[in-house]
Amino acid sequence: MSSSNSFKFTVIEHLEGLPNTIQSRLYEAPATCLSIFRLLPPIAKFYIMTMLFYEKPVALRDLDKWCKPNARVYQFEALKRMKALHLIEDDNSGQFIRLHPIFRKNFRDCLTGSQTSDAFGILTSSGENQKIDLKFLHSFASTKWETILHFMVGTELSTTPSRSVLSLLKSGGLMEGSGRDLKITNEGFQFLLQDINAQIWTLLLQYLNLTQELNMDPVDVLNFIFMLGSLELGKSYSVAALSDTQIKMLTDLKDYGLVYQRSESSKRFYPTRLATTLTSDSNSLQNTPSMAIDKANNVQDEPSETSKQAGSIILETNFKLYSYTNSPLEIAILNLFVQMKTRFSNMVLGQITRESIRNALYNGITAEQIIKFLETHAHPQMRMLAQEKLDKKIEFDASNNINTAISGESAAAAASQHKLEILPPNVVDQIKLWQLELDRIQTFEGFLFKEFSNQKEFEILRNYASEIGVLIWSDNTQKKFFVTPEGVRQVSDFANRKIQRR
Repeated sequence: MSSSNSFKFTVIEHLEGLPNTIQSRLYEAPATCLSIFRLLPPIAKFYIMTMLFYEKPVALRDLDKWCKPNARVYQFEALKRMKALHLIEDDNSGQFIRLHPIFRKNFRDCLTGSQTSDAFGILTSSGENQKIDLKFLHSFASTKWETILHFMVGTELSTTPSRSVLSLLKSGGLMEGSGRDLKITNEGFQFLLQDINAQIWTLLLQYLNLTQELNMDPVDVLNFIFMLGSLELGKSYSVAALSDTQIKMLTDLKDYGLVYQRSESSKRFYPTRLATTLTSDSNSLQNTPSMAIDKANNVQDEPSETSKQAGSIILETNFKLYSYTNSPLEIAILNLFVQMKTRFSNMVLGQITRESIRNALYNGITAEQIIKFLETHAHPQMRMLAQEKLDKKIEFDASNNINTAISGESAAAAASQHKLEILPPNVVDQIKLWQLELDRIQTFEGFLFKEFSNQKEFEILRNYASEIGVLIWSDNTQKKFFVTPEGVRQVSDFANRKIQRR
C-alpha cells in the first residue's frame, strides 16, 4: 500500500480509537464532517451519499444489492470503518442502519451551503505591510519543512527547528538523544521516504497524542486541523472565530510550515499548501515540498534549489543510478538505499546493491517505499520511454485481437492487461526478492475454523471469508481455515445466518 493511501488509514484508525462522545462532538463541525468523508474508502462515501438525503433507515440486505460479489472485501472494509467511527447506527433489530444524526445534519448542511458563516473560517482582507501571495507562502512552507528534513538527515544548518518540533520528533520515535544532539532512528529513516502528506500526518498524529499533556481540547485540535484542509490557499483568515486552543496551535503549526502568521499577536493567519492538502490525495505531492507546491500552485517564478530536482533520477537495468541534483537533502535520502560512487557539481552516481538494500530494510524501509520513491522522482525521459513502450504493447495486442469487432473495446482490453513500467522490471523484481530474503517466515494473529460437518459447509464459509478479504490460510483436505481477528465476527455471523438456516 502506498503511503498516500496508508496515511488515510492511519488517520482513520486514530479517530476510531476516540471515545464515542468525542466522535459525536467532532461531527458538530461541518468542516470536520467533510474532511472525514474525504478520508473514507470510496464505497463508504457511496453509502453515505446514498443515505444522506434518505429519511428512513436502510436495510442491510439492500447494501448487498449495491455491491458486486467480487467487491465484498471493499464492502466489509467500508462498513467496518463506518461502524468504528459511529457514522452508522444499527436499530434494535439489527437489520437496518442509519447515519449518525449529528453527522448527517452537519454534512448535509455543508453540501447544501446551509452551514454557519464561520464553519470554514472567516475571510479577511490582508492588512500586512509585506505582500503575502502564493510565492511567499510557497517559500515559507518549503523552508520550514525542509529545515526539519535537513535536520533529520544531519545536514549542517544555520537555523535549526524549534524546540517544540524537536520534542515532537523525539516523542514520535523519529529521532533519539538529548537536547539538540539528536540522531535519526529506524522509524525516522522510514519517515523520510514517505510522501509529504504522510510525513505531516505522522507529526500531527503525535501532536494529537500530546494534547492532554499540553492541556488542549482534542476536539478543538482535530476540528482546526480538518478545517485547515478545507480553506482556500492564498487567503487570510481571522483568528476571531478560533478557540483559545486553536489560537495556541497557530504557533506550533507555523513551525511546521502549515500556516503563516506575522506574529503571535496578529489577527489573521494564512494556510499554506501543506495545510490545504491535508485531507486530499497526496499523489501530486512529492518528497521535496518546494517542487510539490510549485506544481500544485502553478507558481511561475524562478525555481528554488530543490524544485529543480523533480524527475532527476535515471535508473539503468544494470542497477546503476544517476541523479541530477546538488541538494544535500536528496543525496542524503538516496544514500539510505544506494551505494554512492561519485559526486559531481550537478549529479551523483550510485549503484543499487544487495547490501545497500539490506541496510535500508534493516532501518525499517520497505522495498515498496524504495520503488515508490524511485518512480516518483524518475527522470521525464524514463517516463516518456515507458509510455512509448506501453503504447506499443497496447497497439500490438489490439491489432491481434481479431475476435473483437470494435477497436476501442480491443484497445481498452489490451490496456487493462498492462501497466506503465517506469523502472526497469528486473531491478524492481530484484529489490522485492532481496526483501523476501529477510521475510521468509511471517506470523499472523487470528482464529482457526475447523470440525465442519461436511465439505459443503466448509467451502461456503471459506469462500465467504475469501470474498471479504479476511482469509489468511485454508486446507481443503483437513477442512480448516484461518481468518484475521477483524473478520472472525463477520464470518461467525454469516455462519449463524446461512448454515443454521440450512
